[in-house]
Amino acid sequence: MSRWRPPVAASTALITRAGHETLKAELDELWRVKRPEVVRALAAAAAEGDRSENAEYTYRKKQLGEIDRRVRYLSKRIPALRVVDSTPEDEGAVFFGATVEVEDVATGEIRTHRIVGPDETDAGRGWISIDSPLARAMLKKRVDDEFDAELPGGSNRFAIVDVSYED
Repeated sequence: MSRWRPPVAASTALITRAGHETLKAELDELWRVKRPEVVRALAAAAAEGDRSENAEYTYRKKQLGEIDRRVRYLSKRIPALRVVDSTPEDEGAVFFGATVEVEDVATGEIRTHRIVGPDETDAGRGWISIDSPLARAMLKKRVDDEFDAELPGGSNRFAIVDVSYED
């Protein structure tokens, strides 16, 4: 069995204004607050002597690496993002930033999803990435339109119940 895996498709570089501000705030918090705290704790742990058996030192090194990895990612990702802070001309159709109520035709279950960028998805809030199969399937659909979406659990049929755009 080979380890080769097909390359992952690049994620869409769209983000809402609020999502962009959140990412910038996270980068600022990591760089100005968390990283200096961890560096101080790492220096204190290193001063305790033998580093090979020092669990605190090992933990802080790992923590610093995680912070630096996230800082590098955000430093490259934020400038590459395109902020979408306007509503489309046709507010009756589903586009980026839309809050959409969809009904599962088979079960009658109604769920609300907001289509956002891949960097701001939040399943608990119902925010799905524009790159997700469900969001891709519902793009450009209107109220009462039905569509099929290939989800990990199989193909499902949905109907658009409502489309709105937040300010």
